[in-house]
Amino acid sequence: AVPYTGMIISTRESQKVREMVLPLGISQISGGSRTSVGGYAEEELPEDNSAQFDVSDRRSLDEVVRWLMELGYIPSFCTACYRAGRTGDRFMELCKNMQILNCCHPNALLTLKEYLEDYASEETKRLGMEMIKKEVEVIPNEKVRKKTADYLNDIVSGGRDFRF
Repeated sequence: AVPYTGMIISTRESQKVREMVLPLGISQISGGSRTSVGGYAEEELPEDNSAQFDVSDRRSLDEVVRWLMELGYIPSFCTACYRAGRTGDRFMELCKNMQILNCCHPNALLTLKEYLEDYASEETKRLGMEMIKKEVEVIPNEKVRKKTADYLNDIVSGGRDFRF
């Protein structure tokens, strides 16, 4: 992987190709993509094809999330840095001194928990809950670990949008 560089792989690529390149440091992966105008609102008939490009990996988001967890990756829906203004030089400084670990890992767990509570199938939820339970234990900063556990409980009670 290239340090401090985000790499994205889209649904244009097959599941096989996507799995092959994940270990290279892919930082963003799409799932359940629709590429035609209004594609998320309604199914498009093949004869009305307005797709911007062909999708090779046609799995649902739930299937992609479960697959990533089965491979040992933590799916994250986090946008906290962008929303908190941690961009550019500010973001790079956090990365270089490794303080971003106190943000990214817990935020990934929190956003995964929200997804599991709101959208996941039972199998994906079961797998995700197991992953979260294990991952909370390895958060190095005790205060962050405790706050993460508190936020995870709050999510079960309906709370949303917690972040570090």
